[in-house]
Amino acid sequence: MTILMPEPDQAVLARRDEIVASLRKIVPGEGVISSAAEMKPYESDGLMAYRQPPMVVVLPDTTKQVSEVLRYCHKNGIKVVPRGSGTSLSGGALPLADGVLLGLGKFKRIREIDFDNRAVVVEPGVTNLAISQAVDHAGFYYAPDPSSQIACSIGGNIAENSGGVHCLKYGMTTNNVLGCEIVLMTGEILRIGGKAAECAGYDLMGVITGSEGLLGVITEVTVRILRKPETARALMVGFTDVEAAGRCVADVISAGIIPGGMEMMDRPAIHAAEAFVHAGYPLDVEALLIIELDGPQVEVDELITRVEAIALGCGSTTCQISTSEQERLLFWSGRKAAFPAVGRISPDYLCMDGTIPRAQLPLVLRRMTQMSEKYGLRVANVFHAGDGNLHPLILYDANKPGEQDRAEAFGADILRLCVEVGGVLTGEHGVGIEKRDLMPEMFSDIDLNQQQRLKCAFDSEGLLNPGKVFPTLHRCAELGRMHVHGGKLPFPDIPRF
Repeated sequence: MTILMPEPDQAVLARRDEIVASLRKIVPGEGVISSAAEMKPYESDGLMAYRQPPMVVVLPDTTKQVSEVLRYCHKNGIKVVPRGSGTSLSGGALPLADGVLLGLGKFKRIREIDFDNRAVVVEPGVTNLAISQAVDHAGFYYAPDPSSQIACSIGGNIAENSGGVHCLKYGMTTNNVLGCEIVLMTGEILRIGGKAAECAGYDLMGVITGSEGLLGVITEVTVRILRKPETARALMVGFTDVEAAGRCVADVISAGIIPGGMEMMDRPAIHAAEAFVHAGYPLDVEALLIIELDGPQVEVDELITRVEAIALGCGSTTCQISTSEQERLLFWSGRKAAFPAVGRISPDYLCMDGTIPRAQLPLVLRRMTQMSEKYGLRVANVFHAGDGNLHPLILYDANKPGEQDRAEAFGADILRLCVEVGGVLTGEHGVGIEKRDLMPEMFSDIDLNQQQRLKCAFDSEGLLNPGKVFPTLHRCAELGRMHVHGGKLPFPDIPRF
């Protein structure tokens, strides 16, 4: 399936040599990559079904260089696509043929660890897991933990508002980021938020988190760290029926129990993960729930008893409870490795990302089974069951004619179903190009235009990551026009200045 992107600006491409030379003056040494062979690794992100070589790759390592690159591109009308570690699964970092790919991979320093304020100041290229590793010796950690946490960068986490296994209890990225330094397309450097728990004025961190690189380039991040819980134990509960597992999820939450994490895998995912990591998953069940409870030991022991009883009431057939930290991590190892595990059983797969109300889990899982039969493609389900964030993995072979198109149509139907039952198009992977053309399923033209007006406040020329998120691009001046109907202005009683 062809994804339409903004038409390359031939005037910019004609000046490529001049542009590359100018960028080398701003970022000297090996900071500019312009040969086709060396730019090959940057032609896609984690959504590898779509590829596009950039015009040039620039790898700055200071905020000053980022500012100067953006200022130069703004002055010369050159598009810019920011990129972190390239693990995005929605095509958010897909380059443009006439654009600069601005890689933040050299921003890998941890600038400050402040245990008194429970905050860490890092550069955007620091990996998610590295933050927890840096504070582990003092008994702290950073709560959001995407499956790609060993590789994904904190800057990319902010761009997509990433989640993870433990976000049910401790929140998404937006709930754990306190402040940032961001460079606008004009080169202006802004500092937003800080170590304080609350800041005056509008919640601009809430605007920037999840903005997918459309508003600015983040060059510094302040995150909140938490004390490790006294005790953490996990239950591994098997069901002979996927819908029964879905009911168990809803029943646990409705009982007032908020686990540290609650994940579900269906039969194909269970078998793939077990063959990959040998975590001891039961192979005779249709669905597996991993439920982690944390806190004081006496509380955890009580909650384990209650959750086990709820699971039995929902028809569970197996229940294994971790007795050591090593065993708890083993339970999670299969879930964390589910994506690469599925990659071993299928030449290609699409990882979808939608969110639904928990109560709709049984219905949605049943409808997905019907869709699988309709499209003739297998699907393995791995998802954050506690907050309704689904990650169906649609298995296909791109070398077989028509299979990729069927896989994409299957994925689009899953996302439409999420919206139909009261959910949303994305939970943590972002919109990017993958879900861009489905945005009208959830938003009206008025909604989308208003969102683009917000982008215009940060990027008036639309040069930052164009072609992502919004299915129809508008010039900012166009969005600011006043509609005149029949020669009359709207609301004539309002004074015009």
